[in-house]
Order: sequence, then C-alpha cells, then structure tokens
Amino acid sequence: MADSDSLSLPARLFIRAVLNIGLVWGMTTYMGQYFVLTGGIQAFIIVGALLTLMNIFVRPILAVLTLPLKLFATVLAIIIVNGVFVQLTHEIVQYMEEGLVTLEINGGLWGWILVAVILGLGNWIMKVLMK
Repeated sequence: MADSDSLSLPARLFIRAVLNIGLVWGMTTYMGQYFVLTGGIQAFIIVGALLTLMNIFVRPILAVLTLPLKLFATVLAIIIVNGVFVQLTHEIVQYMEEGLVTLEINGGLWGWILVAVILGLGNWIMKVLMK
C-alpha cells in the first residue's frame, strides 16, 4: 500500500471508512455471539461510516479528556514495576548472610511506594544521562 502521507485526505478517509466497514463485517461474521448487527450491507456501511466519523471527531476530544487518567495509569504502572523490582531485591537480600547485608523498607505501604518512586526516578535520570 502507498505511504499514507502521499495519499490525499479524502483518499485516506475513504480507506479508513472501507476498513471500518470491513471490521464491522468481520465482527458480525466471526463474533456474532457478541456483536450483532442487522440490516445487511447498508448497516455495515452506516456503522462503518459512523465509526470513521467518531474516530475523526470524538476520539481527539476523548483523548484530551482522558489524559489525566492515562497519566495516572502510566505512573501507577511504573510504581508497580519498580515496587516489584524492590520486592525482588528485598527477597534476594533476605537469603544473604545477615552480617553481610540487610535491607529494610520502613513506613509501610507509603514507604514502599516512596522507595519505588525514588528508585524509578533515579534509574530514569541515570538512563537519560548515560545516552
């Protein structure tokens, strides 16, 4: 298929609509127990066109409105990953000789969250500086 930048806007919209119509047909055909659409080919065309228009006009608005939720989810995922990293490190240190090394994280859940955030931030800064 040609590079999308070389296609005109009407051509891209038409291709997008055709793909959405095909997607609606595929969902109706192969996911009929979940996605039921009646009305024949005109129903596929109408719903495919509506999806295309919704993607053009509504999706950008929803993207802006949900940005805080996306940022929250991203930060939460980063904290969880770093928390697992800290937990694994903590577990490994527990198997080491106590005279050699000990690791405690105090402050309950908030202590763990703070350690995970600082560890993640520190590693991100090191990664940026090492590029």
